[in-house]
Amino acid sequence: MPAQYMYRDRSIRQVQEEQLAPAATRSRRSRGRATPETADRERTCFEVDRDRILHAKAFRRLKHKTQVFIHPDGDHYVTRLSHALQVTQVARAIAAALGLNEPLVEAIAIGHDVGHTPFGHAGEDVLAEFIPGWQHGAQGVRIFDILEPVNLTWEVRDGIRAHTWKVTPPPSTPEAMCVRWADRIAYLTHDARDAIRAGLLAPSDLPDAVVAALGPPGGGWIGRLLRGLVDHTLATDALSMEPAMAGMMHELRAFMFERVYLSPALEAHKDAVIAVTRRLVEYHLEHPEHVPDSYREHDADRLRQVADYVAGMTDRYALSTHAQRVGPVPATRLREP
Repeated sequence: MPAQYMYRDRSIRQVQEEQLAPAATRSRRSRGRATPETADRERTCFEVDRDRILHAKAFRRLKHKTQVFIHPDGDHYVTRLSHALQVTQVARAIAAALGLNEPLVEAIAIGHDVGHTPFGHAGEDVLAEFIPGWQHGAQGVRIFDILEPVNLTWEVRDGIRAHTWKVTPPPSTPEAMCVRWADRIAYLTHDARDAIRAGLLAPSDLPDAVVAALGPPGGGWIGRLLRGLVDHTLATDALSMEPAMAGMMHELRAFMFERVYLSPALEAHKDAVIAVTRRLVEYHLEHPEHVPDSYREHDADRLRQVADYVAGMTDRYALSTHAQRVGPVPATRLREP
C-alpha cells in the first residue's frame, strides 16, 4: 500500500512557491530579519511570523478592543480581534485568486491592528495630541520590535506599518496591498451590519447605488467586492478595484462617516472615551511608577513609556484603571436593542 502522507519541509514549500504568480513575494528572497536566526525546519519565514504574531499577547488583547462601537453591551458586535480574522480571510481569498503568497498575507493581516489603542480611533487621536504623528501601524511594528520582540521579517513589518491608505510610503509587496484592500472591504461590510444591529441604520437607509451593486446587507457583499478586485486586477495586471465598484465603495464610506462614524449617537461615547484616554496619559505622566516594568522600554523617555502603556490597554482595562486611579468614568456602553 502506498504511503498516505508526504513530508513537506521548508525547502519543498519554497520550491512550490515558485509556482506562484510572477508578482508574488518568495520567502527565500525575503529581505530577512534584523537579527539573523536559524531557519525553521518545516515553516517558511512568513509562516514563522504568522505563528509568532498569533501567539503574541498583543494579538490576544484585540478581543477586548473596540472596532467602532465603544464597549458594546451585545455579544455580536465586531471587535478588533474578529475584524483581524475577517481581514485575514478576505486577504487570503484575494491572494489565493491572484497567485500570491498566502502565509505572508496572513501574517500581515493577523498583525495589522495590534498597535491599536483602546476605544479605536478615538484613542489614537488622543495619543497623537501628545506624540504628533502617532499611528497604530507604526505602533504595531514597535510592539513586535521592542515591547514584545519577535524578530519579524522585513516584509511583514513593512505590511503592518503601511496597511492603512493614508500611510506613506505604501507597502512594498502585493501581499500587503491585498491586506489594504481586505481591511477596507471588511470594515465597510461589518460596520454597516453592526450599525443596523445597533439601530443607527435601517437597511432602507443605505444608498441606492450600494444596494444595486452589492444587494441587501449580508455575506454577499464581501464576495462581490472581492470579485470586483480580482477580476479587475487580472484584466489590467495592476492590483486595483474595478472603477465603478471603487466609486461605490467611496460612496459607502462617505455615507458611513456621515451616518455612523460621526453620528451624534457615537460622538457622545467618543467624547467620553477621549476624556478617559487623555486623563490616563496625564495621570501616568505624573505617576510613572504605575507603568509596569513588564511593558516599558526603559531607554525611552517618559512620554513614550506612558504612550506604550496606554496604547496597549484594552477598553475594559482602560476603564477599570481610570476608575481605580483617576476617578469615575462616564457612561460608555452601547446597548444592543
